[in-house]
Amino acid sequence: MSTHARRERLLLADLLEAAGPDAPTLCGPWRTRDLAAHLVVRERRPDAAGGLLIKPLAARLDRVQGEFAARPYDELVELVRTGPPRRSLYSLKQVDEAANTVEFYIHAEDVRRARPEWTPRTLDPVFSDALWRRLEKMARLLGRRCPVGLVLRRPDGQTAVVKKGTPVVTVTGEPGELLLYAYGRQRVARVDVDGDPDAVRRAGEAELGL
Repeated sequence: MSTHARRERLLLADLLEAAGPDAPTLCGPWRTRDLAAHLVVRERRPDAAGGLLIKPLAARLDRVQGEFAARPYDELVELVRTGPPRRSLYSLKQVDEAANTVEFYIHAEDVRRARPEWTPRTLDPVFSDALWRRLEKMARLLGRRCPVGLVLRRPDGQTAVVKKGTPVVTVTGEPGELLLYAYGRQRVARVDVDGDPDAVRRAGEAELGL
């Protein structure tokens, strides 16, 4: 049975393949080649991937990721598409679903929305609910650097408090769009933002996400 993570993985691989190795992404200076290398290292080189969270390991991560980025691009994309080796924890369905559903959704949009002609995806309700559940669990972590109070609200009224405080900014949208906002993609998230204008500006410029 397909999972959300598996479907997003295949979509992301297709997007990377179609974009080519030098297309822009929303991940700062990274091109599609760099993003593909990041995804492969994350799943296949745990000895280096620790640099994502542990600063003393960051130099090793940069070196290993650069080595992967230097490989033929079609090889990199195929490694993204096929996923991790069996010995990897990421090969377990439960781990893949928990760790990669949001990861692959965000990065798929990083590729899609870096193009000038992008349009929002219509997500099915089951997938939207899955994204919302993950957003609820991670909201406080994602918003820890926000300088103002921040609340995310679905159109049906469900809310998640990202950061307590005043003044409060309320961001309303579908779960996928709210997730992008909370992961620092405020500029491209299709949401409605309400609050004091200065607070709205500060929230929009905040370094949100992991």
